[in-house]
Amino acid sequence: MSKTNIINTLIGSKELAIRLKTYLKLLEHDYGSNEVKKLTKNIKTKSRVYKSLFSHLPKKGEIPAKGVYHKWYGVHWILYVLADLGYPPGDLSLIPSRNFELDWLFSDQHWLKKPTIDGRKRFCASMEGNALYSLLYLKLDDGRCSQLADRLIKYQWDDGGWNCDKKPKAINSSYNESLFPLRSLNLYSSIIDKPEVKIAINRAAEVFLKRDLYKNMHTGEIINPKWIKLSYPPYWHYEILSILKVLAEANRIKDKRCNDALDLLEKKRLDDGGFPAEARYYLGSAKSNISPVDWGGVNKRKSNPWVTLDALYVLKKAGRIDLTQN
Repeated sequence: MSKTNIINTLIGSKELAIRLKTYLKLLEHDYGSNEVKKLTKNIKTKSRVYKSLFSHLPKKGEIPAKGVYHKWYGVHWILYVLADLGYPPGDLSLIPSRNFELDWLFSDQHWLKKPTIDGRKRFCASMEGNALYSLLYLKLDDGRCSQLADRLIKYQWDDGGWNCDKKPKAINSSYNESLFPLRSLNLYSSIIDKPEVKIAINRAAEVFLKRDLYKNMHTGEIINPKWIKLSYPPYWHYEILSILKVLAEANRIKDKRCNDALDLLEKKRLDDGGFPAEARYYLGSAKSNISPVDWGGVNKRKSNPWVTLDALYVLKKAGRIDLTQN
């Protein structure tokens, strides 16, 4: 198959969630376009992916069957995946899930046990980051999102990121814990114009950019081989496609320090124009890490539509691909 057919392939997918994300991310439609309105009508029940995700969310008067953070059935993860997929904002049926998520994040049990060691607050900021992003994107803010953003900014480490490592010798931010706060604060900044938010975004972006996204600053070697393997969804795991996507959203993808990672991504493109899933972070043990959705598994020789969508979006934003010709 020629690379010129990849958009047609995605648009023609039987899975409506793939088609929706293609229109939104690659063809730059909004939710008011005729194509998107037709596609999203009853998409919650017509899409295999959305139907599965929603089946694990609590309805009014129910409690989450798997808890808030259970991997990957908890409302925390399902809300984040819905937002990442581009599920249409404003669905009031998600309010019970929103309430469980925020009540958990603002509970004493969650927050008061987070220690401060050597002047650094140690907490898994990916939790606050994922929640802030999903609730803002899905337009479910009940007034508490600003408190999540304030928490992230207040406890940002000196080097610009965040970390939950309780060892005193841990003085550098965690990539895993810093990626999602960066994404959420960027979205927050597009809604709330505050200088301190922009400063926090710039500082967080530098955590990754100063290392070319995946390299040791001193040796230039790959920090972690897992980081250069493409996946979807990566959940809380860090990898180059995720950070490239976040930097594309933040209009920082043309920073020259992204070039090596972009070169690496381009080399992974297959003959049909798509990109493979090289790793997966679901379908683990019988007790955890089981996904409510089959995202296609791992096959380095076969295009994965979910990875393909994100990769093409990144390359498009970087000016490295013309989707009208490729």
